[in-house]
Amino acid sequence: MTVLSFHSFGKVAKLTLSLSLAMTIASSVNAAEPVNSTSTSSANKPYSVNPDTKLAIAEARASSTLTGQNQRLSPANSTDGIIALVNDNAILKSDLINAIAQTQRRAAAAGESLPAGPQLQNDVLNALILRELQLSLINRVGIKPDSDAVNARLAQIAQAQGLDSLTALQQRLDSEQPGSYAKLRAQIIEDAAIQALQQRQIASRVRITDQDVDAFLASPEASRLNQSEYQTIHVRVPYMDDYSRLTPQQRQAALDVANALYQTLKTSNIDVNAAMLQVQGDYPIPLQGGDMGYHKAAALPTELSSVITSLNVGDVSQPIVTPEGIDIVKLANKRSSDNLIIPQWHTRHILIKVDEQQSDELAEQKINDLYEQLRRGADFAQLASTYSDDLGSAGRGGDLDWVEEGMMVAPFEATMKATTKGNYSAPFKTQFGWHILQVLDQRQQDVSEEYRRKLARDALYQRLAPQAKEDWLQELRASAYVKVLED
Repeated sequence: MTVLSFHSFGKVAKLTLSLSLAMTIASSVNAAEPVNSTSTSSANKPYSVNPDTKLAIAEARASSTLTGQNQRLSPANSTDGIIALVNDNAILKSDLINAIAQTQRRAAAAGESLPAGPQLQNDVLNALILRELQLSLINRVGIKPDSDAVNARLAQIAQAQGLDSLTALQQRLDSEQPGSYAKLRAQIIEDAAIQALQQRQIASRVRITDQDVDAFLASPEASRLNQSEYQTIHVRVPYMDDYSRLTPQQRQAALDVANALYQTLKTSNIDVNAAMLQVQGDYPIPLQGGDMGYHKAAALPTELSSVITSLNVGDVSQPIVTPEGIDIVKLANKRSSDNLIIPQWHTRHILIKVDEQQSDELAEQKINDLYEQLRRGADFAQLASTYSDDLGSAGRGGDLDWVEEGMMVAPFEATMKATTKGNYSAPFKTQFGWHILQVLDQRQQDVSEEYRRKLARDALYQRLAPQAKEDWLQELRASAYVKVLED
């Protein structure tokens, strides 16, 4: 059996396979206007999408976006019918047909209803338009997802299909249809880029003041910002194949195993490994998961946090159907902590950005030159002040103050933890560009009050983010040229 981390479960426990598109759709649910077949950007608001269609269109655009912007289909080179023009690009009728079919399959997987045919077509077309606009912006801005994150997502898909490597996943997909693995990888890269773009846009729009935090902490809502830790048992019944290709018998077989596991886990003091072996039977794909240990509420997967925190100790959730498998969660124990002691690193860094003005090769060359200067005895703070592209810290000699786990992107945090006090790292890359960091000091700090304020700030952010996202998509849509063509 495979024991997965909460991090990996959190990445795949969503209803949708395409997180970025689901976020796009979800952010448009308040605009209920139908598509105007002849409208352009100056007169239009963003197109709406019904919340029931918060589903993936995971393969819908992969074939036409695989080779990049220069290879996108347009009215001039298309032999397919064009359903919409979006700036300089085209959405084909076949794209829309494929997207609708994929949406219907994901709805079936989640047991959700969909609107009637014309409304569903309108909703899915609107989602494709918004997706195309975001992909165009990504190409202009130069957002490139972290390759490790892309590989991790592919590894989760492989594991869900009972495969032990990306090579095995590629062989299976390409044996069914040549080029399928490359299309899937391209789709995941696009989804990750859209997610990164949305995060940037929302973060720049949501403003939360200390007064906002104080007011929240004084409200009844603050009572849920406890520092309890939850010990959970989390088990997944993976599907035998991609959900869209499962037979009714295979779907029922997975559900039967999940129901049996649900009943078994209700036993007090159950050994989770024994329970998994007991219900495995002749089910061909090994069950995944186990005892996940203790996690604070804020560290739980977003998709499961509300489920877990609502359980009493010993309770087991009903089976949760996802596109990758069926999840069952048991709250094994819960404990409270009055103090929160965490490690912190006093860190400074130099950033050389990668963007439309500066290629990756040039940025790498610059950071390597700075690294050689450091090795020859140059002052770190002086180099940061002179050359760093992080304007927020450059004026302080690159000083980021005290940094704790979860504050930085994964490559930065991993490098920081691996760098000893007083030393600096070799150049390394993140989604923002090339860095060198130096760890000035390290300590254990009681951050109980800061942690509560952070949780309050996070709660306020989650409340404000959907509207900020909708506002941004409205502006993006209003500034674009979009024309929906008659059938």
